[in-house]
Amino acid sequence: MSSEFVLTLAEQGIYTILLVTGPLLLLALAVGLLVSIFQATTQIQEQTLAFIPKIVAVLVGLILFGPWMLTTMVEFTENILQNINQFVG
Repeated sequence: MSSEFVLTLAEQGIYTILLVTGPLLLLALAVGLLVSIFQATTQIQEQTLAFIPKIVAVLVGLILFGPWMLTTMVEFTENILQNINQFVG
């Protein structure tokens, strides 16, 4: 197994991770920004106020993006397992 092959496999793994986690992270970021703007305009400085909307948004995101995320991860895993003979030999 060459170093080029290992780097390509690592690149595919990192790309898959970013692709799968990206939508949920962007959703949490957007909700956090909206809650922060709301807190700044109303001068409510409660630290725990941001957590509940983020948790709800991420759970809704998991429901919406979950099947696509699972399909993407399964395709990556299938690709690795189908090409396992290249890893050993």
